[in-house]
Amino acid sequence: MYLYGASGHAKVIIDIIKAQGGVLEGLVDDNPNLKELNGTPILHDATGLSPFIISIGNCKIRKMIVERLDCTFTTVIHPTAIISPTAIIGEGTVVMQGAIVQTEVKIGKHCIINTGAIVEHDNFLQDYVHVSQNATLAGTVHLGERVHVGVGACVKNNTIVIDDVIIGAGAAVVKNITEDGVYVGVPVRRMR
Repeated sequence: MYLYGASGHAKVIIDIIKAQGGVLEGLVDDNPNLKELNGTPILHDATGLSPFIISIGNCKIRKMIVERLDCTFTTVIHPTAIISPTAIIGEGTVVMQGAIVQTEVKIGKHCIINTGAIVEHDNFLQDYVHVSQNATLAGTVHLGERVHVGVGACVKNNTIVIDDVIIGAGAAVVKNITEDGVYVGVPVRRMR
């Protein structure tokens, strides 16, 4: 298995791979000055390598890299995560330590369910979503592509958030978000 991206996010995914008993062959990064990360070699060409996990937190950059790579992707789930047997998790997605993914959840491709995040029943997360540490999505939440839910934020049940929305740390989403942008506060309001 290979990771694309050699920074802090990669360090966490390396720990997940080790906890799963997996083997990390190497990392790939665009920065030619990087040679290794925690003893793992850093390569600068992904040609012919597979499978991959994109170890970059930014939703838009993750999508851009996936679209330019010609490879297969895998999914990694930390053994301490609690995943319902009825949940569907797309390829390239990472579920980190202590996360909870409940019944009938559908998570798209290349998403990040970060440490301690809670994704309640019947949620639908489209591709490239990032749910940050200790964020909570109540039941029947729909997140569009490339939505980033900040650290400790919460989204009320039966809520829809469209594509390309950033929800700030500690924010509370209590109604649908129908315009892209950055949202902060309790309850959230769009930053201008």
